[in-house]
Amino acid sequence: MATNARPRRSVLYMPGSNPRALDKARTLAADGLILDLEDAVAPDAKDEARRQVVEAVKAGGYGSRELLIRVNSLATAWGHADVAAAASSGADGILIPKVESADAVRLVEAIMEANGAPASMAIWCMMETPKGILRAEEIATASPRMAGFVMGTSDLAKDLHCAHTRDRLPMITSLGLCLLAARAYGLAVIDGVYLDLNDDEGFAFACQQGLELGFDGKTLIHPKTIDAANRVFAPSEKEIEWSRKIIAAHAEAAAAGKGVVVVDGKLIENLHVDNARRLVGQAEQIAKLEADLKG
Repeated sequence: MATNARPRRSVLYMPGSNPRALDKARTLAADGLILDLEDAVAPDAKDEARRQVVEAVKAGGYGSRELLIRVNSLATAWGHADVAAAASSGADGILIPKVESADAVRLVEAIMEANGAPASMAIWCMMETPKGILRAEEIATASPRMAGFVMGTSDLAKDLHCAHTRDRLPMITSLGLCLLAARAYGLAVIDGVYLDLNDDEGFAFACQQGLELGFDGKTLIHPKTIDAANRVFAPSEKEIEWSRKIIAAHAEAAAAGKGVVVVDGKLIENLHVDNARRLVGQAEQIAKLEADLKG
């Protein structure tokens, strides 16, 4: 199930207890949606939120956006029912909060399969505790359904007793461990949220830092940040043009029996071509998403 190809520039949390938000999400330009049954939902609204989210996903209308349902922990009164209901909802995946072991993943997997989850339904894990970070590789390989990590940087900062600074140096080790595990096993990995909705410059900095670190995109808490995240995490026109140029040049050299090609004075190797294909593929999928949004 490991995959990095799908665009995940912007992944927006939507409260499962708010039917208007679930409906509004059908019109937003986010690459993915996390329909939340956990933090965004009060205890007395959990059961109703579960029903609303499952009904919304089954009703459709979300186009080709990736739909994840964040369930409550199995340690709570709602977790088992959340996973059981989500399993047959038609969502792309289930997002498990505060994952700290491979066993936690496998237990969710067993409930999914007992409730008819299709083979295509993925498991995603919130990486937001010190114990979870230290077991990132174990979690990444816990199930064939594993598709990605979502960083929970607010909870992580709380548990680390560290400052949530602009450059996030106190969390760099944790972010890096999750990036390493995700890339080693072909998983996607999405950066944590930025909490100050009035700080556009700070948000842009956080997105750029996330891109440079290697994240596929950013989780968001408000629709107004979608466009900025999409812009930062998308390949630029210059990158796409260069990628297509070196792909063509490499193919021409290979057809002529040459193992090395120089483009604009730069030596091009297979590793450059592999990355170029990834960027072009991502650009093509972004174009499809945008066309789908326009209807």
